[in-house]
Amino acid sequence: MFRQASRLLSRSVAAGSSKSATARAFSTEVPSTIDSTFVESWKKVAPNMDPPQTPSSFMKPRPSTASSIPTKLTVNFVLPYASELSGKEVDMVIIPATTGQMGVLPGHVPTIAELKPGIMSVHEGTDVKKYFVSSGFAFLHANSVADIIAVEAVPLENIDPSQVQKGLSEFTQKLASAATDLEKAEAQIGVEVHSAMNAALTG
Repeated sequence: MFRQASRLLSRSVAAGSSKSATARAFSTEVPSTIDSTFVESWKKVAPNMDPPQTPSSFMKPRPSTASSIPTKLTVNFVLPYASELSGKEVDMVIIPATTGQMGVLPGHVPTIAELKPGIMSVHEGTDVKKYFVSSGFAFLHANSVADIIAVEAVPLENIDPSQVQKGLSEFTQKLASAATDLEKAEAQIGVEVHSAMNAALTG
């Protein structure tokens, strides 16, 4: 198996070296249309079936990277069931990354950041909108576009402090009385999320 893999690898390397050396295209340069060569090959194999759709078929092309740093950061903030912000131009976003609070300004270096339970704040002039996010990812692009995908999020003002305290107490008790690893893990997650919410409300 390993010998076959090495042969295939060396074959692909040799094929690649025969072509002119070019840098891998950024996401802003990848066309959103289906490759015509792939469509032709597909029709030879399955002439009675339409070619499959790819994710790029459903996405708008990213705007090109500006030669100068723009004055605004474009934010797309989405949940699995809703879009909170779509193409919103703001001054700054602060996200709760697993490495710590991360401030994102226009011209930020391209980054992928994993989110942890905490406060995400969107700054637009003197207006600051705060959300509590449970987890997710932030994709920061070179063209000053930030795509923030959260598993769950709620505006901070919609959180009931009494319910947070109640949930924290319940999960703390469950963690102390957990009999299995699964029960312990579920209780630990509950404690961490409710502790983060409590810190956000009191801080």
